[in-house]
Amino acid sequence: MLPLPFYARPAQQVARDLLGKTLVHQWQGVRLAGRIVETEAYCDSAEPDLACHGSRNGGRPTPRTAVMFGRAGHSYVYFTYGIHWLFNIVTGEEGQANAVLIRALEPTEGEVHMAMHRAPRPRPEWTNGPAKLTQALALNKSHNGLNLCAADGVIWVEDAPAVPPNLIATGPRIGLGQTPEPWLSIPWRYWVAGHPFVSK
Repeated sequence: MLPLPFYARPAQQVARDLLGKTLVHQWQGVRLAGRIVETEAYCDSAEPDLACHGSRNGGRPTPRTAVMFGRAGHSYVYFTYGIHWLFNIVTGEEGQANAVLIRALEPTEGEVHMAMHRAPRPRPEWTNGPAKLTQALALNKSHNGLNLCAADGVIWVEDAPAVPPNLIATGPRIGLGQTPEPWLSIPWRYWVAGHPFVSK
């Protein structure tokens, strides 16, 4: 299990270093797990990141974003477009909104259950996007604010060999709508180059 100091760093660093690690959800006695192959960093700058929830409300926490301003190593799960849950991990220093969105996974454990959660879609479409992976891993609002470093937790990230720098691609974050520049194009999305489970 990755320890708290791993997460208590800037989101850009954590987003890169999470690639290749394994996200695990202990669900109904079964491990649902996948290798992280795509991430995005948010609010990791001296100026307010206008693509980040934490920049709203004058940069102050709201009931929705309070977890994001909290201690690193906790889950931040939010609802979007009225239909999807997205899973993030809080990073950085407490009091400053900082988080990494988990965008895509390669399924490694509990695939029979993932298949049922994502039926009738083929395996390459189970977890190749942030809303898809939460459905596959049965993650929702009840998992918001959980300590990913707790010994008795139900969600955590396991260590694994680092992805070599030459295999990490970067580019603009996805789905930012009307976010102005430079935040719209800033290259804070990271993925394993050429991996089949990276989002389309």
